[in-house]
Amino acid sequence: MDTPHSQKIKGVSIFLLLLIFFLFSGCASNMSPQPPYIPPKPENPPTEQASSTSTPQLANPTSQSIPTDVLSDCSENLLYIDDITFPDWTNIKPGIEIDKQWQVENNGTCDWDYRYSLRLTSGESMGSENQQSLFPARAGSQVVIQINFISPLQPGTYHSIWQAYNPDDQPFGDPISILVVVVP
Repeated sequence: MDTPHSQKIKGVSIFLLLLIFFLFSGCASNMSPQPPYIPPKPENPPTEQASSTSTPQLANPTSQSIPTDVLSDCSENLLYIDDITFPDWTNIKPGIEIDKQWQVENNGTCDWDYRYSLRLTSGESMGSENQQSLFPARAGSQVVIQINFISPLQPGTYHSIWQAYNPDDQPFGDPISILVVVVP
């Protein structure tokens, strides 16, 4: 025979069991198994990281580009700010390594990634590759673009003009250049 005390315990136990059942049955109906989130990978990821102390290398010049208008409606622009090394008309000896650096700003709204490039558009290559990776830069940030040249062996004035290109092979922004005078 149940005592009033045991009936009270039995009533509380049933109440707790019903409460637990109610809580779990409500949660279980809202829960559905979700696969873990795996972020998308770019089709052609960069193979090398560029550093501010080495010449950027083109990650994959033969890869198919993804049109920028598919990615977003952003604008592309490069603003030339200053020559950091070797200002125009610098006199230099023949056959000397030139570590040319320009301060520029990505003043567009597109982030530059491995698909952006810098290309020789006019003048002498002075021993550099005619196409370089454009240093990665978020929109609104300033970066240093660096290209290593070798001064020509013959005395004279040498000019090399470079232009930024987007993944759709369209030029954009201010050109950047180096102008040196090779003296004997």
